[in-house]
Amino acid sequence: MAIADVTIMPLGAGTTSVSDVVAEVHRLLKSSKLTINYQLTPMSTILEGEVDDLYEILKQIQEVPFNLGHKRVAMNIRIDDRRDKVSSMKSKVAVVNKKLIDGTD
Repeated sequence: MAIADVTIMPLGAGTTSVSDVVAEVHRLLKSSKLTINYQLTPMSTILEGEVDDLYEILKQIQEVPFNLGHKRVAMNIRIDDRRDKVSSMKSKVAVVNKKLIDGTD
């Protein structure tokens, strides 16, 4: 399972807000038949799933602003594809929280 972080920004939209685009992206994620877990954060959306599913949903996400009438879109994508052990959004956060509680590195 891989984890992706995606930020999408319509350019030349005449507004500094992207909440309309983000809301539509989350509607897409909610209705998707792909097996994708996702989490909205203040700065991006985190996605979790098989690599092929992530690439497919990322293609669909890129189309959202265009479907809303925007003419140019910039997307930042980071993918963590770890294959030596099972990893998830939840487990990555849990490991850090445990270290904070235990005071270990």
